[in-house]
This record gives sequence, C-alpha cells and structure tokens, in this order.
Amino acid sequence: MQLTGFEGNVALVTGAAGGIGAALVGQLLDAGCRVVATDRERPALATDDGRVQAFALDVTDGAAVDALIDQVEATVGPITLAASVAGVLHVGEVVDTSDADWRRVFAVNADGVFHVGRALARVMSPRRQGAIVTVSSNAAGVPRHGMAAYAASKAAATMFTRCLGLELAPLGIRCNIVAPGSTLTPMQTGMWEDEQGAARVIAGNPATYKAGIPLRKLATPEDIAQAVMFLLSEQAGHVAMSDLYVDGGATLRG
Repeated sequence: MQLTGFEGNVALVTGAAGGIGAALVGQLLDAGCRVVATDRERPALATDDGRVQAFALDVTDGAAVDALIDQVEATVGPITLAASVAGVLHVGEVVDTSDADWRRVFAVNADGVFHVGRALARVMSPRRQGAIVTVSSNAAGVPRHGMAAYAASKAAATMFTRCLGLELAPLGIRCNIVAPGSTLTPMQTGMWEDEQGAARVIAGNPATYKAGIPLRKLATPEDIAQAVMFLLSEQAGHVAMSDLYVDGGATLRG
C-alpha cells in the first residue's frame, strides 16, 4: 500500500536532530512533504532542493513555540501535518528523583507536547484540516521500575493528546499517539552497561518486572517513523485518538 496525503504539504517535526525524529523527517521528505525540522539545537539537516527548513526550538517555552508556528505559517505555509517527537529520559528510583529531575522530564515530555498541540490547534482549527501525532512510549501504559518520571510524563502526554483529539475531531483534525518500546536510539543505548545491553532488553528482567520482546529484536527509528507516517496519511483518515503500540509485543497488549 502506498501511503498518500503528503505531497506538497507542510509537516512539522520536533525532536528532529536524531533518532526517531530524524528518521521521520527523511520519510516525510521522501513522501513529498515540505518539512520544518526542530530541536533544542538547530538540526543539521539539508536537502538539495530546500524542502526542509531547520530551526532551534525549546518546546518547554510556550511563547517560543507559538512564535515559531506563526513564523512557519507566514513564511513556509500552512502546517497540515505534525509530530511531537522531542523527549528526554530520567532513570532513577522515586526516592532518588529530585524535584529538578521531575520538572525537567515533565517540561519536555508533557509541557512540550501541550505547547505544540495548543499552538497547532489554534492554526489548524479555522482550516478544519490537519493530523497530529505524539510519539509517547509504551511506558505510558505499563509501570517501569526506576522510570517513574519518564513513564508519568509520557502518560500525561498520551492523555493530553487524546483529549486534544476529542476537541479537534469534530473539525476533521485527527490526533493520535504512537507508543514505541525499546528502540535503537541514543536514549536507549545510553542505559546499557556493555555490549550485551540489547540482549538483556530483548530477554527482559524478572527482577524489575520487565517483560522481554516477543519479536526478539529492538525497533529501529525507521520502524517507529513508519507507524507515525501511517497515522499522518490519508489511509488513516478514520483513525482518531488512537494509541498505537509499536514495541514488538513487549507490553503484551494491543
């Protein structure tokens, strides 16, 4: 099946400097989009024909998000497609998690999704057209030992996106979530102690109540980006407020 609904449209991607965000930028470009790629530091992305523009954006700053959306709408074109991919991780038990740790994770993973979603709703609503995807995590639906801040922030982002989707669905604007499991990104590999890290993740860890991955492999950034592409496409035209787990079966749920 060839996904459609991308040619000539403007797509916004946060967290585009690497991992899932960078993979998604490439797939959007291949599908014919004009892409606005953002990250805390300006992503080092370029194409020969100028169809991608990169900007520095701190998603924790609501005023900065509003300003960038207004700038893109005025100089690039109306944003039709968007994906909130920016995210940070904190690993540590609750008793060792500081107020600053908690606020940092929520500022990016939850507040950032809120800021972007609100700004997009304001510009998409009058046009009654658009699709928004939040890249959350399977940790939003399954408790994780030593990852309370991350899991709680992703749960907040997931429910915010579903609530936004409920408000925007009558306008024909679709909001959905992709919930990745363990994916080969620096966020994942940064938790590994040695070269056996991937094998341990795939096998699971009963001591911390973590199931393994039934498909016996980690996701690639491209795997997750492809799921986002589907939810942004015309082929997902009747999919709204959905929470799509892309984790190789690791959470043992649909």
